[in-house]
Amino acid sequence: MRLFGRSTARQRGRRLGSLATTAAGRASARAVAKRLGRGRGGWQRVSGYQVVAEVRRGDFVESVHHGSVVVLGPDGRTVLSVGEPERVVYPRSSNKPFQALAMLRAGLDLPAELLALACASHSGEDFHVDGVRRVLAGAGLTEADLRCTPGLPIGPDAHAAHLAAGRGPAPLYMNCSGKHAAMLATCVHNGWPTASYLSPDHPLQTRVSDTLAELAGEPIGAVGVDGCGAPLFGISLVGLARAFGRLASAPAGSRRRRVADAMSRHPEWVGGTGRDVTALMRAVPGAVAKDGAEGVYGLGLPDGSAVAVKIADGSSRARPVVLVAALRRLGLAADRADLAALAEIAAVPVLGHGEKVGAVVPAPVLA
Repeated sequence: MRLFGRSTARQRGRRLGSLATTAAGRASARAVAKRLGRGRGGWQRVSGYQVVAEVRRGDFVESVHHGSVVVLGPDGRTVLSVGEPERVVYPRSSNKPFQALAMLRAGLDLPAELLALACASHSGEDFHVDGVRRVLAGAGLTEADLRCTPGLPIGPDAHAAHLAAGRGPAPLYMNCSGKHAAMLATCVHNGWPTASYLSPDHPLQTRVSDTLAELAGEPIGAVGVDGCGAPLFGISLVGLARAFGRLASAPAGSRRRRVADAMSRHPEWVGGTGRDVTALMRAVPGAVAKDGAEGVYGLGLPDGSAVAVKIADGSSRARPVVLVAALRRLGLAADRADLAALAEIAAVPVLGHGEKVGAVVPAPVLA
């Protein structure tokens, strides 16, 4: 299959040429060449993903979504592996719980609901926005100090109300503003510069990188820039699941436990009204879940088991369907989860003339 990501033959040649100066480098170059592909036009080929969801219109499979899924048991062993979960991915906002943990380790101290907001891709509802202001004010800062990308509320009602009031995009309303406010507060606490807090070599960001690598049990595999402007650290899907399992099963009194409890006990602060990430944590007591852009989801349970999902085309519609199907492989019973609520989260309809005529369903490999 092919994913978008055009590179020219010259760019690929430079990439491979820089490797092919030693025997080890030539082996690496061959591996890179295999992954990049050599097709005309330079489209990057990405193999290894499998069909994880089907879009059915009536009985007809109209479309499919490829991806990777991994389910880990309480002992960390693999219960289910679909696609290529060892591939490095950008977890996007699924990294936020570990960014928040790094901030706690650096001395940040917030009440539980604001700690949950630091882990959030919030909907921009009034209580979210007020919470961001509280975090900033506690550090002697204002919204003018935020360096995240200007945005609009992502919650439908909050979005409509925002526009009706004649307001435009601003960093305060961007869904990552809680994380950015907490990052700034951490910098103030430590006497670190605030103007450069988004630099990958800033003391805060090196602590974030170290914390993520520690919980994932593997080195950082890629570094980029997230949509909000913060440094983005890549790990494998297995590493992401491992990190969520370790977070959700953290011992009492630990900083990891503080992050896990903040999220699971205040799920509305992590997402918002009508958001599946909020509904998931309400449906499964003790679960710690975080969605990420481009089709990523991570979830950990109190016993240490965990799930991580990556939809190859970045689709958000397939994400909850696949996650719930994978979660069921852990044998959740009615005494551990609200099964009706999980079924509702996984119910993604296909519409015809405004009526449900089909659904997005898990592929047979997840059945």
